[in-house]
Amino acid sequence: MLTIARQVLHEEAAALHDVAEAIGATPDFVRCVQAILQLKGRVVVTGIGKSAHVAGKIVATLNSTGTPALFMHAADAIHGDLGMIQPEDFVIAISKSGDTPEIKVLVPLLRRKGVPLAALVSRADSYLGQQATYILHAPVAKEACPNNLAPTTSTTAALALGDALAVCLLESRQFTAADFARLHPGGTLGKRLYLKVGDLSRQNQRPQVQEDAPLKEVLLEISGKRLGATAVLDAAGELAGIITDGDLRRMLGSFSDLENLRARDILTPRPATIDIEDFAAEALARMQQRNITQLVVTEQGAFAGFIHLHDLLREGLV
Repeated sequence: MLTIARQVLHEEAAALHDVAEAIGATPDFVRCVQAILQLKGRVVVTGIGKSAHVAGKIVATLNSTGTPALFMHAADAIHGDLGMIQPEDFVIAISKSGDTPEIKVLVPLLRRKGVPLAALVSRADSYLGQQATYILHAPVAKEACPNNLAPTTSTTAALALGDALAVCLLESRQFTAADFARLHPGGTLGKRLYLKVGDLSRQNQRPQVQEDAPLKEVLLEISGKRLGATAVLDAAGELAGIITDGDLRRMLGSFSDLENLRARDILTPRPATIDIEDFAAEALARMQQRNITQLVVTEQGAFAGFIHLHDLLREGLV
């Protein structure tokens, strides 16, 4: 079984190498990217059978990376769905052979609409290839299926070429992580890209004591605010340090005169901090790096609260 699996993967990897070489053989790929960049409408991707599934995935990738796209099933197109195509749109038709009956019916209808047509095909000399404005060539000598029948290598090649197209468009548009976040607000991925430290820290209490606060006040502040720590501020209101519940436990073995202890005696200076405008994912990275469970939050250098590991757990970032 492992031998068969490795053979499939090696064959598909070899096919992708051929596709990479093919896109440089003609200017069509670059011209296609340039045409889509100037597009005022949408990219409509169509196909039949397994190519339709590939088309759906390419549409999803384009939409998520800043290129408006629609999926149109080639069979449904000739039964009404052709109406979704507008004069300013751009069509990509996917077909390994380029000669399937549905595609042969669809192409003349697309030509009547006057929209640009790109053919993502294995055979550039096919009917679809000859009728297209642009050829996105994905040559496949053989399917990974031992009978050379089941779409395997051909769908991998088409999918990868679609990814290459989407990433070229992304790079050309200078599409940033912030742009990506605006299109992916849901789930853990979205939260990592848009959730800020302040979105979480503002929901927490802000435990703080002065440097001369007695031990009892420190204990009450930490236990009452339930964040496992308190900030220690100096007379000017600036952050002098932090005291955690761990500091308190260690203090019991270090001091005999607990009654006269003050916050300044047991604080940890220069605590780990994070700005209120930083991403929550960055807060998680810093906690993991330092093996701690909370960070002091600052705003323009001033103490602004705490963010705790529990906040990140609650949001599903851990």
